[in-house]
Amino acid sequence: MSLLRRPYALLVALFLLVIGCSAGAVQTSAPRGAAGPESAASLSPSPEPVRPREIPGLGPDTRAQIPDSARQAVVVTGEGPDANRSTAVLYTRDGPALGWRPEAGPWPAHNGREGWTDVHKADDLRSPIGVFSLTDAGGRLADPGALLPYDEQPRFAVSGEGFFGESLEGSFDYVVAINYNRIPGVTPLDRTRPLGEERGGGIWIHVDHGGPTQGCVSLPEERMRELLLVLDPVKYPVIVMGDAAALGV
Repeated sequence: MSLLRRPYALLVALFLLVIGCSAGAVQTSAPRGAAGPESAASLSPSPEPVRPREIPGLGPDTRAQIPDSARQAVVVTGEGPDANRSTAVLYTRDGPALGWRPEAGPWPAHNGREGWTDVHKADDLRSPIGVFSLTDAGGRLADPGALLPYDEQPRFAVSGEGFFGESLEGSFDYVVAINYNRIPGVTPLDRTRPLGEERGGGIWIHVDHGGPTQGCVSLPEERMRELLLVLDPVKYPVIVMGDAAALGV
C-alpha cells in the first residue's frame, strides 16, 4: 500500500509547490498603490516656477513702465518727496525672464532742490518722477570711453555758484541726457522741447557739485566716469527716478 501511495504523494507535493509559487507571484505582482514610493512621488506637488528677481523698492506700476527691452536701469531713489538727496544703484539683467541684479552702487546723489514731482515744469526746482531712456552723453572733458554717443563740447563749461554757495565749475564735465522732454539721439545740448518750453527740459545726470540741482540728478565725478563706461546702447538703458514712496507704487 505505501508503494502505491508514493506517486500520489509526489503529485500532491508538486501541486502544492506550483500553487505556492503562483500565490507568491500573484502577491508580488499586485498593483502598486498609494503606499508605494512611486505613488508618493506622483502625489508630490510640482515645483513652483522660478520668479524673476525684481528691483527692490519698485512697485508694480513703476515696474510696468520699464520696457522689456531694457537690460540696464539706473535707479535713483530720493529720501523724500521734498528732499534733494538720493541714492543711485545700477541694475542689469540678461533678459526679462531672469530678472535684475545690482551691478554698481549704491552711490550718493543729489536731485532737484525742492524734491520730486509727477508734473515737472520749468523752474520748479523739482526732478521729474518716472522711467526715462538714456541714449546720449557728452561733456566738457574728452570722451573717457563712453559706449553711448558722446559729444565733447566746450559749451558744457559752466561757472557760478549753486544754492549753497558751492562752485558749479566742472558740473558738466560729464553728462548723460535723461530723455525727459527731449528728442533722443541728439546731443544733450539740443534744446528742442517736444512737450513745450513750459514743461522744462535739460534734465541730465551730471557731476555732483556738492549741493542740490535745478532738476537734474548729480553723481560724484568718478561715478559718472564709471557710468559712462558701462551704459551700453545695445542694452537699452533707462533711469528710474523718484522719491521712495512714488517709486513704491
